[in-house]
Parts: sequence; C-alpha cells; structure tokens
Amino acid sequence: MKTIIILGDGMADEPIEALGNKTPLQAAHKPYIDLLAAKGKSGLLDTIPTGFKPGSEIANLSVLGYNVPLVFEGRGSLEAASMDVDIAPGEMAMRCNVICIENCKIKNHSAGHISTEEAAELIRFLEKELGDDIASFYPGVSYRHLLKIKGGNKNLDCTAPHDVIGTPFEDVLIKATTPDAQETATYLNNLILKSQELLKDHPVNKKRIAEGKDPANSIWPWSPGYRPEMQTLQELYGIKSGSVISAVDLIMGIGKYAGLKLIHVEGATGLYDTNYEGKAQAAIDALKNDDFVYLHIEASDEAGHEGDFELKTKTIEYLDSRVVKTIYEATKDWDEPITIAILPDHPTPCHLRTHTNKPVPFLIYRSDGDADSVQVYDEFESAKGDFGILVGHEFMDTLFSK
Repeated sequence: MKTIIILGDGMADEPIEALGNKTPLQAAHKPYIDLLAAKGKSGLLDTIPTGFKPGSEIANLSVLGYNVPLVFEGRGSLEAASMDVDIAPGEMAMRCNVICIENCKIKNHSAGHISTEEAAELIRFLEKELGDDIASFYPGVSYRHLLKIKGGNKNLDCTAPHDVIGTPFEDVLIKATTPDAQETATYLNNLILKSQELLKDHPVNKKRIAEGKDPANSIWPWSPGYRPEMQTLQELYGIKSGSVISAVDLIMGIGKYAGLKLIHVEGATGLYDTNYEGKAQAAIDALKNDDFVYLHIEASDEAGHEGDFELKTKTIEYLDSRVVKTIYEATKDWDEPITIAILPDHPTPCHLRTHTNKPVPFLIYRSDGDADSVQVYDEFESAKGDFGILVGHEFMDTLFSK
C-alpha cells in the first residue's frame, strides 16, 4: 500500500459574508478533492491538544501521530534540523522572524513576504553585529530564520507575531514565566531593540521602502525549545520508507526527526506562487519508491494571515487542479493500492488572520476501499462522514489500520 498525505496548511476557515456566507473551501471549485471525498470517507480531526496554541508546529506533529506534550520542544529546534544546525545540550533554539513594525505596532509577521535573498543579507548582518558567545543567527527562507541561544532558559512567554498584527510591539515582548528565565527574557528583548536600531537604515530596507515595500526592521524571536526526542514513523507505524515535501523549514525539520527523506523542489516558495506542479511530480516520483509521502502546501495559510479570502479560495483551487488532480490521475491505475488523505493542519480564518483550534475536515480515499455518504469536502459536510471526530494520533492510527 502506498500512502500520501496532502496537507493544505490553514485551509479550513469560517463562513465569509462576501462569499455568500460560504467558507473558501465551500466556495472553491475543487472537483478532484470532492471526487476523492465521494470515493472515500470523511471526518473531523482535532489537532490541537489542550493547553497548546494552534500553531503549525503543534498541528503537524499531531497530524503525524505524535504525542505533542511528550515530544514538543519549540518550533526553532524543529526548523534547526531542516537547516542542519545542531542543537547541543545547553542550547536553546527559537524561530526568528524578520517583521515590519510601523508606528511602534507590528504591521505584519513577514516584512511584506521579504525575499529569501534580501532576508539572508539582513540575517548575516545581524550575526556580524549581534552574534556573540551567546547568540547565533542562521538564515532560513523568506521571513523565517533561526536564533540559537547558549544557556538559554525556555521558560518564556513568547508571542507569535502573526497572532498580534496591529499590536504595539512593546505590549508583547518576551516575558519570563519563572524567575530563573528572567535573564534570558531580558537578553532576548535587548536583541529585539538592538535589531531595530541596526535594521532601520540598512541598504536592503532603504531599497524596499523606495520600492513601496515593507521594511524588515525588527527581529521577533519566539517558540523556544531544546533538542527534541522523537521516534521515527517507522518505529511508530512501521513505515519502511517515506519522504516529506515542503517549502518551509518547520515541516522539513519535523520530517527529518520522523525519519523521512527531505525533498526540496525548485520554485517552492510557501506562497500562492509556489511550484505546485513540481511538488506534485516530486510526490509521484517519491511514491514510486517510498511507502509514504507527506506533501505540505503552505499557500492557503499565508492567504489567511493576509485576510485575503479571494486569494485563499484561489490557493485551494490551485491545490485541486495542480496537485490533487495530477497525483490522482497519475496513480489511479497503479497495480498497488494507494491511499490519499487530504486535510489542513488547523483553520486560519481570514477575518481573524490567525490560527484557531477548531477541528479540521479530512478525507481518506483508498483505491481499494469503501465510501461513505459524503459527496464534497468542506468544514461542514466532512463532519457527516463515517470517521466522526478523531483526536490527534487517531488520524494516523486510522490511516494505517489494516
């Protein structure tokens, strides 16, 4: 049996008046996703354990069957694995966004979706100016970077910048949750303030402002943790070989710890202009050799963070016509049975521009399996499916049940 999970990050939403009180999933023209819903079985999946915020790091670990409270050590440590940055004992890793602050408020979490090349120049500059025996900066993709702190204490209250668009940045600076973490919190907040002084007149930002773009005028570290201890999917589910395909380091890092091969696709951006066809073909090629593929598409989540419901609807249609169609048509006549699962990791409602912890719709199509009564895939119809509401690891348990 070949198995592929196609994950449309943040794809679920809530009814939008401008879409006739439909969600983007309901409004989108997605004949192939709906076809698989009609040929398969559906349900809802609760991906966010009690006590955790609905971030992609939590939700994707949950989708893959991990016990989140047991294994989670912050987003930064997962992204470090993808970036081949070692997290040694006594070191703490953090996601480090470059963001845009305007009038002392967080304007956006992505510095206007700054290019990887521009951001890398800024991160290298900050490493030269602020890097020392304690702090080290590592460039990633677009606005997503890594900060490593030697001797850092992870008992911190850090706010994800995409959750607080429009908030005065001083209101959401890092706070210690235990007295022994105060030194780390103070150190990190000083890094934020120093970065603002250093970045405001950097040539990259001067050029962006001249072009009418948002400057990357501050760093924003968040999601601290140490090196995680995770079993592989082979150990958990007997998957003999597998691959992960994504444009973002977080998912690739999770995949690496899960024992999956990392497949990088040229032109994969994490945005609506990503190389959908390249990702689909990479997934098909991987399925020829592997038992399992985790194909992650970021675009819908970013559209949700932008509050752009028209773009979000379009990204769902792209997923259908340029990924799901391609994979289904290429694999439907294979001699070996194939399972295709489709779901988001969490909702990213356009009117909120951030994640929520509501259960997400999923479908599981098996080429040799039965169907339930659900005919289309969305937040409401999927709830009527035979699987009902699953929680966490129950999705992978169901996916790999005999």
